[in-house]
Amino acid sequence: MAALRRSALVTGASRGIGKAIATLLLERGYKVACGFRAQQGKAAELAARHADALPIRLDIHDRASVRDALAVTAKRFGSPIDILVNNAAIADEKPFETITDADWDRMLETNLRGPFIAAQEALPAMVARRWGRIVNIVSIGGQWGGLRQVHYAASKAGLINLTQSLARLYSAQGITSNAVSPGLVETDMVQTELHSEAGRAKLAQIPLGRIAAPREIAAAVAFLCSEEAGYITGQTVNVNGGMLF
Repeated sequence: MAALRRSALVTGASRGIGKAIATLLLERGYKVACGFRAQQGKAAELAARHADALPIRLDIHDRASVRDALAVTAKRFGSPIDILVNNAAIADEKPFETITDADWDRMLETNLRGPFIAAQEALPAMVARRWGRIVNIVSIGGQWGGLRQVHYAASKAGLINLTQSLARLYSAQGITSNAVSPGLVETDMVQTELHSEAGRAKLAQIPLGRIAAPREIAAAVAFLCSEEAGYITGQTVNVNGGMLF
């Protein structure tokens, strides 16, 4: 259980890794705002099972939407969030030479500017209380580059650096900033990659011999959100079955 009934906002919580993170935090006693953009029904499933789940509509592209979501969450939970999990993201499988300017801009707007906005809006309340956790979901692609998802890999590399920058800026004020970097995970997002030649080759190279379950990623996130992880900051925790040593 979370000793002080901490509260969290998980973006992209309606499915995949985000849903697994929100579910595990709820099971451990946290109050969780389950962010969604379009999948309201799936986010509502969490609220039907957990009294401390709050489905909250937000568009991470829109600062006003993020600000409103944080305000609604603070009113419902009685205080601003203690924990921000930036999970919402998009992927786009295509050869480098076919990536358009619009593809590039959309990818960075979602995967990098979105977490920047959410962190910037959530941090003042964390600073005021001198306690907070920011956990960004990145990707192994951001560490070793991309073959058919160059723009995705670049956005995640940027998010790793944002994680480190926030750690430098805010750790002395009691706010840790860390990243969790999955490899291949059993979600809708990874299905296209697994059906490509490059994806199958990547799967064959995993020392553990399988892809991850979303809950295995969630377990790492939950630890970084905990009181026990208070001396860990600026780190990228690899949860990839040994793909990247």
